[in-house]
Amino acid sequence: MASNTIIQCSPSTHTKRKYDVFVSFHGEDSHNNSTSFLFEALRKKGIDAFRDDAGLNKGESIAPKLLQAIEGSRLFIVVFSKYYASSTWCLRELTHICNCIEISPRLPIFYDVGPSEVRKQIGSYEKPLPNTKKVLVRIKRRWRNCKD
Repeated sequence: MASNTIIQCSPSTHTKRKYDVFVSFHGEDSHNNSTSFLFEALRKKGIDAFRDDAGLNKGESIAPKLLQAIEGSRLFIVVFSKYYASSTWCLRELTHICNCIEISPRLPIFYDVGPSEVRKQIGSYEKPLPNTKKVLVRIKRRWRNCKD
């Protein structure tokens, strides 16, 4: 199980970038439709995007691979969707992305939610699972402090 420790990205981490793009998304919300189209469009343009279901051996822990992929990416695309905030892992990814944000730009995509729902924590972002409430508050604070 992944620890709750947040690792700070450093500029030296980004000297060897492996991916052009890291896409953070909640699989059940968008994996089989919009994100599939997104990954296909990126591939057609020759953009190397990390996909969390590709290249992992059976039984291999995904947590270290995801964090390394975040650290090794040039750009972040965060697909905010209806249940994104209910996923502890999505919020951990977002925290790690925010820690790397001064080094790499990010592009938010709002899928079936509005930007104000995410920003103001209303609608589906108002009542995340109880165990993610504290994480969401920290993420919200960190996200607001991220440079535009």
